[in-house]
Amino acid sequence: MLPVARLVQARRVVATAQPRPPTAPATIVLLVATALFINYIDRGNLATAAPLMKGELRLSATQLGVLLSAFYYTYVLAMFPAGWLAERYGAHIVLAIGVAIWSVATFLTGFVNSFAALLALRLLLGLGESAGFPCASKLLAQSVIPGRLGLANGVMSFGYLLGPAVGTLIGGLLMAAYGWRPVFIVFGALSIAWLIPWRSVVVGPAPAGASPVTSAPSLRQILGQRALWGAAIGLFSANYSFYFILAWLPIYLVESRGFSVRTMSVVASTSYALTALGALGYGWLTDHWLRSGWSTGVVYKGVMALNHVIGITCMIAMTVLPSGGAIAALFVYEIMAGLASPGLYAIPQIIAGPSAAGRWVGIHNCVGALAGILAPALTGILIDRTGGFAAPFTLAAAVGVIGLVAWLIVLPRIAPIRWSPVAQ
Repeated sequence: MLPVARLVQARRVVATAQPRPPTAPATIVLLVATALFINYIDRGNLATAAPLMKGELRLSATQLGVLLSAFYYTYVLAMFPAGWLAERYGAHIVLAIGVAIWSVATFLTGFVNSFAALLALRLLLGLGESAGFPCASKLLAQSVIPGRLGLANGVMSFGYLLGPAVGTLIGGLLMAAYGWRPVFIVFGALSIAWLIPWRSVVVGPAPAGASPVTSAPSLRQILGQRALWGAAIGLFSANYSFYFILAWLPIYLVESRGFSVRTMSVVASTSYALTALGALGYGWLTDHWLRSGWSTGVVYKGVMALNHVIGITCMIAMTVLPSGGAIAALFVYEIMAGLASPGLYAIPQIIAGPSAAGRWVGIHNCVGALAGILAPALTGILIDRTGGFAAPFTLAAAVGVIGLVAWLIVLPRIAPIRWSPVAQ
């Protein structure tokens, strides 16, 4: 019996010593999409609660604008460090830490009683959520072959675009019934539960089979790429309208269009759901068209340009049309924004490649997220000074023109960069 027992024990030691195989790409994509789904629920809760919090905490429109944009102060500053940490220590580890931080910030928001405390927690939330897109892009670039990046980014976009739809609908209905504080507490507790499947399933992803092994470029090489700045400015422009709508749509529907909180929740969540469905559908179409021989320029740059043309039109329409026409324009804008979403991150993933995707997207999203600082804050100032939403919508349309130029003229051909070796 003794030799048998020793043999069993030896087998157990060998089994535990062997590393687990890398997680399947589909599993990584689904879990990353879920993390970003949670990410956007937690960052958007403040906008949903704003009509209720504004009166209880005695917040002016300018203060509310500061709070809605404060998230992006730390979000922007920590974006590039998050990308560097993802490449240095592993994107799966950095993403888990980020989720834990933003979950705690969401939970504690349910207990605040002052502008200062709420501001501090919004800054903490931005710090945690800065890990989201750099880590997600690094994981996708490592584990998904280029021919499947369209669908992978479509699924990822579906996750983060569905977040506002679910958060606004469920959060809005719960807030109407129970108040805003319990919703933050419950959502924060549920968010941290994502770590359970992530910890038990995810190991470092396997390199994508079709991705060549290249040297990691220096930061100077990355910053010198025209493609980085073309896509980053385009993302900033697309984000300006997106974050403006995400932050102020509940207030716009309640105060400018006279909707109840319940009706606002249904309208806003429907518009966000249309964006998510558009992203998922176009992600699949992107891969299909590329396999059929279409160029990446037509598939990705074409939809980016169309998104800005339609977005500019819809921003103006929402200021001059009656309620029915304004809601129709909102829905058209959200659908088009969804169609453009997969390309916002597939483009830098394709161009940068697995060796640079983390840092590249850290810079790319840092520039894009500046819109999150400016759009909510400028909107609050313009509303206080003009008494309405005409000026904010007009400004969003003007920023859309900048994005159109960036995607069509500044961004060069979409193709992987062959990085030259860098002396270590």
